[in-house]
Order: sequence, then C-alpha cells, then structure tokens
Amino acid sequence: MIEIPSNGRSSFPRWRAALELAAARRRRSSTARRQRLHRSADAEVAPVTVLIPAYNEGASIADTIRSLQEQTLRVAEIIVIDDCSTDETPAVAQALGVRVMRPPRNTGSKAGAQNFALQFVETPFTMAIDADTSLDPEAIARLMPALQDSAVGAACGFVLPRHVRTIWERGRYVEYLFAFTFYKQVQDFYGKPLIASGCFSVYRTEVLRDHGGWGTRTLAEDMDLTWSLYQSGHGVRFVPDAVCYPIEPHNFAFMSKQLKRWSHGFVQNVRLHWRGLVHVPFLRSAVAVSMWDATLAAVVYFIALPVLAIAFSNPWFLLGYVIDMPAMAIPVLIGAVKRGETMKALASLPAFVVLRVVNAMFFLRAAWTELVLRKSFRVYEKGH
Repeated sequence: MIEIPSNGRSSFPRWRAALELAAARRRRSSTARRQRLHRSADAEVAPVTVLIPAYNEGASIADTIRSLQEQTLRVAEIIVIDDCSTDETPAVAQALGVRVMRPPRNTGSKAGAQNFALQFVETPFTMAIDADTSLDPEAIARLMPALQDSAVGAACGFVLPRHVRTIWERGRYVEYLFAFTFYKQVQDFYGKPLIASGCFSVYRTEVLRDHGGWGTRTLAEDMDLTWSLYQSGHGVRFVPDAVCYPIEPHNFAFMSKQLKRWSHGFVQNVRLHWRGLVHVPFLRSAVAVSMWDATLAAVVYFIALPVLAIAFSNPWFLLGYVIDMPAMAIPVLIGAVKRGETMKALASLPAFVVLRVVNAMFFLRAAWTELVLRKSFRVYEKGH
C-alpha cells in the first residue's frame, strides 16, 4: 500500500528515485572495484616478494592482502607468515589465494617471522608489510623507482593512521603528519632517513641477506636494519607519494605496549650502534637530536617546568608545554591541506599534546632501564 501524504500527492516517485540513486551508486562502486581488479590483472609485475608476518591478525589481514592485489604495479608473490596464530589468520589468507607458511613454533617477533620466510624469496627485491597495513593503489608503483639507483638498499613510504577517531589515533595522526611531512623529508634531502618504517618498506634481497635479514637483537628491527645499511655503505630513500595506512592503537592499553616496544627499541639501537653512527654524517646528528628529545627534553617537561612554576609562583612557565605548538602545527597543516584534511588536523592537535607527554614518560623509563639499570626489555608485544 502506498502512503498518501497530507498534501494528497503520492510519495512513491521520491522513494523510487532514492532507491534508483542508491542502486546506481552500488553499480558505480561495483564497477570501480572491477576496474581496479582488471587494471591489477593487466598490470606489469614487479620482481618483488611481499612478506606479511602475522600473529592473530584475522581481523585485518584481508584488507592488507586485497590492497596488494589491487596495486597498479603487481608483485611477483605474496607470502603470509602465520606465526602459529590461534585465530582464523591462515584461513583468511589462503582464501585470498596467497602463499601461507607456518614456522614449526612461534618465532616470538616480527623479525623472526620475516627471517623464516626470507629463505624462500626468489626475487631480487623483498617488501615487508605489516598485517594491519593497507596500501594506496599506487603505493608500490611509486616506491619501486627509488631502487633504480644501485646504491640504494632500501626505500620506505609515507605512513598515516587508517582510523582517526580516538584521542590516541588523533595524536598519532598529528605525529605522523609532522614527522613525514617535515622531519622525514629533511632527512631524505641529506640521504639519511632515520628509519625505513617496518610497516611498509622494500629492500634488495641480496643486501638484506648479506645483513642476516632483520635483526632480533633489539625490539626495533626496522631501525636496526636501517642503521646497519648506512654503516655498510648502502643508501635508504623516503618516497612521500607512496602511502600506507596501518591500524594504530585505539586505546591506552595498546598504545602503552607499542610505546614501550618503540622506546626500548630506540634506546637499544643507540647502545648497539653508537660507535658506528659517529662516522655517518647527518645520521649521527639526527640520532643525537632524537635522543635529546626523548630524554633531556622529557626531564624539562616533567621536572624543570613544574619546579620553576612553583619556585617563582608563576604559572606562565607552564606555557613551555605548548609554546612550540605553532611551529609544529605549520608542517602538520601543510600536510593536511594537501590531503584535504585541514579540519581533521586542527581537531587532532590537542590530542598530540597528550600523546607527547605520554611518549616522554615511556622514553624516560626506557632510558633509565636500559642505560642506567642495564636491564634490557626483550618481550615483543603487539601494539594494536
């Protein structure tokens, strides 16, 4: 029965128009997806093997694999290393037609899982992607040209959180926009990106094997490998147009696990590599600045500013917590404007202040534990 509105006219034409519009949108969406798949099927194949280490990643790994299968530049092979998962990870991966391999026992880390599969790689290039990371359709096509230079051993892309909803995701969004719009591009100008991000990087397979794959001696295997490449004379490039989207921690419980792993991993790498870093121009300065920011600047944050405010009965000292925000916000907004995300960036700036304070707490504790107490944290915990 058709409802007749009070003005006496049937509402059916409007409902039919709405239904037809919705159906048209579904058809366009379906057509667009078929076109992407068709382009991927006809795309050139790059001599790259992608390694995806996965432990209980059943909820996210399908998106990662599909994003690889829909690349404009296809890869030769996708290998999922199921590190003895207890969920549906291997079934999801197998259903999508990729190669799945499982170590005899859990390797205990992402590096261990990647090293297990490295022996089976037959292509000249190896790509590492996290199981919670999806790629822009053009990401691999934009990243691979960096390796045309034989002096380059690795290349990495631009990283942005896939979801930007909670205070922790928003803080990380601003942190990444600042780091990859400003810091990383300055580092690449001098030929020394501080780190080829483990969530999305490509390596020369021969060079990777010469270094023994990914190191398990620290909790930051990507940083360890990057600094080792520099010390052996290989270059690393940053390609800002090659974009990936990892799932970042959405609450404090997961964020604390990630920050603990990252902070201890950074300090462990400084301890491990400092003698070699002294002889690598620019990198030594970048590491020194990072170490300052992680330790001495954190002391100023938590001790000096409150003490000065109390000692002089002057709350204006507390402006030190945000005094650098305008300078920091400029590259963030530049990056956001380019992406059409200005309002998202502005709304997320306060969250970055919170994340920065929490970051400082974890780095201070890591520095104290690793450098003063000489107790090394080695437990790899998932951070999402």
